[in-house]
Amino acid sequence: MASRVFITGIGPITPIGIGRANVWNNALAGTRAVQFIDRFDPSQFRSKVAGQVNGFDPAALLDRKEAQRTDRFSQFAIAAAQLAFDDSGYTPKKGDGEFGVWIGSALGGVVYAERQYEAYLRQGLRAVHPMLALSVFGAASCCNVAIHFGVHGPSISNSNSCAAGAVAIGDAFRAVRDGVCKAAIAGGVESPLAPLTFGAFDIIRAMSTRNDDPASASRPFDAARDGFVMAEAGCLLLLEREEDVVARGAVPYAEIAGYGLTNDGEHMTAPRPDGREATRAMTLALREAGAQPDEVDHVNAHGSSTPLNDSTESLAIRAALGAHADSVLISAIKGMMGHALGATGAVEVALCALGIKESTVVPLVNLETPGDGCDLSYAPSVPTPLKQHTVLSNSFGFGGLNAALVLRAA
Repeated sequence: MASRVFITGIGPITPIGIGRANVWNNALAGTRAVQFIDRFDPSQFRSKVAGQVNGFDPAALLDRKEAQRTDRFSQFAIAAAQLAFDDSGYTPKKGDGEFGVWIGSALGGVVYAERQYEAYLRQGLRAVHPMLALSVFGAASCCNVAIHFGVHGPSISNSNSCAAGAVAIGDAFRAVRDGVCKAAIAGGVESPLAPLTFGAFDIIRAMSTRNDDPASASRPFDAARDGFVMAEAGCLLLLEREEDVVARGAVPYAEIAGYGLTNDGEHMTAPRPDGREATRAMTLALREAGAQPDEVDHVNAHGSSTPLNDSTESLAIRAALGAHADSVLISAIKGMMGHALGATGAVEVALCALGIKESTVVPLVNLETPGDGCDLSYAPSVPTPLKQHTVLSNSFGFGGLNAALVLRAA
């Protein structure tokens, strides 16, 4: 029998903070964390800014051996899971065959591979870390989480580009709802900041070149937007069935009620101009949630700060919500932290859940003048009190991937 599914724990590791309280408080403050890159020399690139997670210490959560055998990608995953469990007061049971792990990532451990290749070129094979083969594949994150906590349920990764985190949450929601497992940890993890990986996006001119003012480089829906800002992040959510939430006296943040997933089937980098399939993803999510378009109180937009995406998403939201699009509040967090590819959708869902619980929509920063076609009702640059019963969150990605999630007040 289908069960309602609730978010009971939030574990974020982001450029605007680490841990649920820090991230929420800094989001409310409109913290702009995009900075000049200091992880490597960006002088050869057009874009020289990024959203970095500063102050992350894997030794605080991992023992020495585990820290040595994992890269930053898997370390983010394990740490985010622990933060979510701590936030919820939940202890996963060793040997639990009914606890699942779903993690999305656009690039997985590719940065670690890049660095090991550099070592190979300098000193040959003897300089390559023996854990390389076990670190680069996308499922390394969810497998390391399962190993660390000793759980034996489904362990599934996806690489659905910038929609990966939202896809992982949507798939985990359905698995818990339909009894495939009783609980799950789900979200996205991304650690893409290395020269070749960064440069691959710079070559296709997808990223902002507002290098003289990094904090204002990511500008969702603004007329002066010129590309996304790459970031790193990890965010995992604890999902539980209603009966288990009640049994242990947990206080949920929000309910996940609907999920839609489509593909434009048209282009690898450009969204379908009419936004039809993005609209259909939103419509499918609302239908699964049993919600009408005019019930939506707030839309968390993908808002990537790219010239094509933002206007196309605006068109798609209008098509999905009809006349109600003129009155619904639109937010977008990438102005604060940049775009952490497959992890961002999970961070956004976390902030939506917190916003539902706290009856507040976080600010939309760096939006000064809406661009052509970006004619929606945007959240102001200060926190906005709003009682929210139904929230729609969008995540779109390269390859024409469109994911939408519907959250409800718990």
